Amino acid sequence: MTRPLAGKVALVSGAGKNIGRAIALRLARDGAAIVVNGRSDRAAVEAVAAEIEAAGGKALPWVADVSDKPAVDAMVAAAAAALGGIDILVSNAGLRRQTKFLDMGFEEWREIMSVALDGAFILAKAAVPHMIARGGGAFVAMSGVSTHVGTLNRCHVSASKAGLEGLIRALAVELAPHGVTCNCVAPGAIDTARGASAGPAPANRVNRPIPMGRFGTVDEISAMVRHLVGPEGAFITGQTIHVNGGEFLT
Repeated sequence: MTRPLAGKVALVSGAGKNIGRAIALRLARDGAAIVVNGRSDRAAVEAVAAEIEAAGGKALPWVADVSDKPAVDAMVAAAAAALGGIDILVSNAGLRRQTKFLDMGFEEWREIMSVALDGAFILAKAAVPHMIARGGGAFVAMSGVSTHVGTLNRCHVSASKAGLEGLIRALAVELAPHGVTCNCVAPGAIDTARGASAGPAPANRVNRPIPMGRFGTVDEISAMVRHLVGPEGAFITGQTIHVNGGEFLT
């Protein structure tokens, strides 16, 4: 069976569970070696890496906070030493909080921004030179529907994702001559396990019915990422691709 990502190395942040895990497994299934990154849950990271290797793939589990530049630099250097470099970067790590703007402290604002936006910048700074050295690559960052429709008590999350989309558009233009594509995937309501810090699902979601009549799945998101980073996505760059069942229409 053809494995279109054979010989490629992918780094997936936030890969210990939910969408990140699904992306890591999908890319591995198509032949990529995977750097499985997580912020703190070493057991989850190692479990995903073990799952990839049990299926005949290659994986490097690595715990690092993507907002910590020295930690990210060390992770990418280890990936280059063990796997040869980086061809694909998926910036999936993010934090979800629900706090009213009037109750929000600057520390919480910066914590959210530091992972989703600063983390994407730090990851790209470390990984893109390896892509260029290897003749090109693909960078996909995970945005979300909330930044496009507005969501109660999540102004920091929405701002971080809006900034992320701006970063991706700028990098798409700047890195195109090097053969590096840059895109965002913006999931809608996806059936995932919510962490305690994320709080309950936003109350105003009932005002945004999903025309498809259901939540999306992590596999539907990973399929879009796989399309963008593979040969089929080589002419797609600078885009935000919405996967939301019609909840938000561009």
